[in-house]
Amino acid sequence: AATAAAMAGDEGLVSVEYEVFGKVQGVFFRKYTQAEGKRLGLVGWVQNTSQGSVRGQLQGPAARVRELQEWLRKTGSPQSRISRAEFRNERKIEALEHKDFVILK
Repeated sequence: AATAAAMAGDEGLVSVEYEVFGKVQGVFFRKYTQAEGKRLGLVGWVQNTSQGSVRGQLQGPAARVRELQEWLRKTGSPQSRISRAEFRNERKIEALEHKDFVILK
């Protein structure tokens, strides 16, 4: 039987902001992030920054958000070279605040 804590952690919705550093622009990073987010059933957005990083927000079931966080830290798009990923402003949410996972210009 799953513990109450584990169930709450898996079932609750969370929102987290992320920024990924390294060689992450011009390597289809946004497109792959969007596809991975959709595959996991998450919503949010992704965009390039003028500093050469990629940033965005993820929302969805905590366990799925963790999966995408891990993907952003280690995997990324095939040609990308991730030096680090930072996550901030993680919070529990009652309902999703986005309809879809979109790429912002």
